[in-house]
Amino acid sequence: MLSRLHPLPKLALCLIWIGASLLVFDLQFQLAALALAFFLLWGVERIALWKLLALMVPFALFGFGFLTTSVLFQRDSGYAVQMAREQGALKADLSPGLVLFTRVLACGMISALFALTTDAGRLVRALMHHLRLPAPVGFAILQAMHLVPDLCREMQSLRMARAMRQGQGLRRIPRPNELMALVIPLLAFAIRRATRAAIAMEARGLHPGSRRSQLPQPGMTPLDFVASACGLLILFIVLHLI
Repeated sequence: MLSRLHPLPKLALCLIWIGASLLVFDLQFQLAALALAFFLLWGVERIALWKLLALMVPFALFGFGFLTTSVLFQRDSGYAVQMAREQGALKADLSPGLVLFTRVLACGMISALFALTTDAGRLVRALMHHLRLPAPVGFAILQAMHLVPDLCREMQSLRMARAMRQGQGLRRIPRPNELMALVIPLLAFAIRRATRAAIAMEARGLHPGSRRSQLPQPGMTPLDFVASACGLLILFIVLHLI
């Protein structure tokens, strides 16, 4: 359902929620934002629970220092106390480190909500069509998006060819010497792709400042306005209740 929404209103709504999470120093609000993003990904988009938990690991590690100093050692760091004081939320029953930890998780899951429900190519085309993103920049971003998975597939093909030539099994995790041997072939592959992309962009007439036509892009539908209004309404209700 969320993947059918127009990327630009969805991006604006996610940025509004992230901005509110950064401005509101309240544990209840951070938990509400985290729970809402988690529910939309798990309950609405049907993303596997283990994938969501794996996505939370990097964000949890980023804020783990605040959690350990607050919960285990019962002493908040100077940075956490300063953040709470600057935002006017330093209370006796409030742990600033715990709030910062949940804030990292909330912002991370909101970002993951946008990334997992938005087609990157559609986002770039919408930026080019509606926000006048320069065509060379947009096509360069699209080329980079296609290059990364192609580079991974090329590395896997090279590893399989090396294993067959040496008569060995393919290891799940490559050894350091194997990675070093793949650097030059992968670099050559990336240079060839970049050269072809440059020729293709030149053939398309993607010169800086030149005018060009664009294919019509899907516009915003009533569903986009309804979803944006619901997101803002939920944000207003949560801010009113805390």
